[in-house]
Amino acid sequence: MKHSTTRQTRRGRGPARRIGRSLAFVLPVVLVLSGTLAVTRVNWSGDPSDSVLAASEASSAKASSARAARAPHEVLRDRLLTELQEEDPGVALTHLQQAVNERPSLADHCATIARALGRAAVKVYGPTRAQSYARPVCDTAFASGVLAAHG
Repeated sequence: MKHSTTRQTRRGRGPARRIGRSLAFVLPVVLVLSGTLAVTRVNWSGDPSDSVLAASEASSAKASSARAARAPHEVLRDRLLTELQEEDPGVALTHLQQAVNERPSLADHCATIARALGRAAVKVYGPTRAQSYARPVCDTAFASGVLAAHG
């Protein structure tokens, strides 16, 4: 009787053991194949034209990266530099002060923008005339930009 009990126990494990052995063989094969396919889909050349992305996805990715690259303070700086050349540094400094008052987050960049305006003013107006436009916007950063460009 003992012999038949042992046989039933082994038979009970039989189908589960066969499935386990099959999975043990098939699962690594599936993982290797899926890994190989994933590696072949990666753009290793670095050339965007070889990319797997659809054209619409690529153009939207470029547009979003272009928007992300232009921070608000950079846009403001470029606009004020254009104003400085078209009008005068006084107008650009007034608009810088107004922009900082309207958007306090720009205060961190105010001195950098004012220095850039000072350097540009020296190129356009010369050091003496550029210094005449100096005013206490962003803690005299405009004047330090004039001095840096002159010296």
